[in-house]
Amino acid sequence: MKRRLGIAALAAVLLAGGLLWGLEARRESVLTVGVYAGSYWQTPNGDCYQIPDDAIALFQERRPGVRVEYVSGIPTDAYSEWLAGRILKGTEPDLCFVLPEDFNLLASSGALSELDGFMASDAEFDAAAYYEPCLRAGRLGGKQYALPQESVPTIMFVNKTLLESRGIPLPDNRWTWEDFYDICARVTDLDSRTFGVYDYTWQNALYANGASLFSEDGTACCLADERVQAAVRFAKSLTDLNGGYTVTARDFDLGRVAFRPFLFSEYRAYQPYPWRVRKYSGFEWDCVCMPAGPDGDNVSELRTMLLGVSARSEHQDLACELARLLSADDAVQSELYAYSHGISPVRRVAENARDLDLPGSFPAELIREIMSTAVTAPRFERSDQAMMMAESAVAEAGDQEQRMLIAQREINVFLNQ
Repeated sequence: MKRRLGIAALAAVLLAGGLLWGLEARRESVLTVGVYAGSYWQTPNGDCYQIPDDAIALFQERRPGVRVEYVSGIPTDAYSEWLAGRILKGTEPDLCFVLPEDFNLLASSGALSELDGFMASDAEFDAAAYYEPCLRAGRLGGKQYALPQESVPTIMFVNKTLLESRGIPLPDNRWTWEDFYDICARVTDLDSRTFGVYDYTWQNALYANGASLFSEDGTACCLADERVQAAVRFAKSLTDLNGGYTVTARDFDLGRVAFRPFLFSEYRAYQPYPWRVRKYSGFEWDCVCMPAGPDGDNVSELRTMLLGVSARSEHQDLACELARLLSADDAVQSELYAYSHGISPVRRVAENARDLDLPGSFPAELIREIMSTAVTAPRFERSDQAMMMAESAVAEAGDQEQRMLIAQREINVFLNQ
């Protein structure tokens, strides 16, 4: 009798354990994602959820015990505030899209998880598949906090109609500061209110002159470096052509300005017919690379949309896997050319000429060079504040290079406090 009771008790324990195991096996893991609506690049996008939806469907197919959710309808210009509010409440998503301007704060405040361990241990992760500048955009202090999802470099819009009226041919992708200044001088006519360039800054010139404003580790400012100073002088020389008139975006839109730096996404969105007619109907235009400084090349700054994992997520492994899928899967990344206007950070996808199908002055083979040489500004904990200090110093110093040296010392003190 005692033996039978013992066997029955054991069976009951095993049955209860089996039921608990079955319930646990059927329990879903819910992974949350932070997604914005619309286009960060301010270009037409009627299918903003198509890429995350397709990636989520593929992920859930591979991970049948996982359900992925996200809140829809958050406008791009409200997304940063929405995400910050969730972080303050401790209810942030496991995985979130990270806008370029938010990355420093989120990473330095500890909101994002370090990904180096995942990158080293995940057999499917291949850092070499990315363009280095894109991957670098998600680093802070030498550590990886986010993966690239979509990138956009800056290029130069050219008013072909205005140049043709002056008998000037479209510059090629190997043009220089000297070429740039010469064309601007020939186009500028204060009487007819035509001008060379709008919105070209000393930072644009800095990148093209092979210079960096800060050291990679963020401990030193290079404001007094001769290459930086040359960039400041060159940008000022272009402004001086305008005779004190402040050129505006409206001047460019009306066809009165020859050049304007723009994001590559504008070119992809508005170059094809009929969008180009709706956006810039008063003149013919095209794009070229940024002009090269004497110590640099035809390079520009790169902006990259990132994917970050919450440092407090209870599903960090799953969130990292989904981040890798959104960031590096060929099928998902190829959809950027159908549903967005950026460039894939993955080399083999970005250089697929059939999918890219770019018109005008940007044959697909040029994308490799643009993306490989693009510049991502150094990311470190105080980089935003240090950049504001540098911009203020340049605006106040004018031609006083001694003031730049003093400002450099002041910024260095700030960086090393």
